[in-house]
Amino acid sequence: MRGRFESSAAAETEALGGLLASGLRAGDVVLVEGDLGAGKTTFVRGACRALGITAPVTSPTFTIGQLYPGGRAPVAHVDLYRLGSLADEEPDLLADYLRADTVAFVEWPSAHERELRAIVAIAARVRLQHRGGDRRLVEVS
Repeated sequence: MRGRFESSAAAETEALGGLLASGLRAGDVVLVEGDLGAGKTTFVRGACRALGITAPVTSPTFTIGQLYPGGRAPVAHVDLYRLGSLADEEPDLLADYLRADTVAFVEWPSAHERELRAIVAIAARVRLQHRGGDRRLVEVS
């Protein structure tokens, strides 16, 4: 799935996440970018549902990451917003999340992209932008 999509409701943003997830497999990492409140976690929630995850999907901002077992593959949901540099962190900080047997979604990746690319292959990049009200522009590359 590649392209630019308009969403006018949270359910549509979730559906776009589900559409992307239909082509993902274990080991894939998706970078998810957007301002606060742009719909990153909503998009990831839709992807998780499409991957068979039934647990509540919430933002991992205060925990660095969450791992959701079950479904086609475990899903890792990582938030790097509060990290200055991965180089300054423990080397195994992301080891529980970025694994060959998980599908991983990484929010706020831009400051860490070089370091991420050194340890994983990026399957897709998603950018979400506010368009006023509940409207969003979702770009997948």
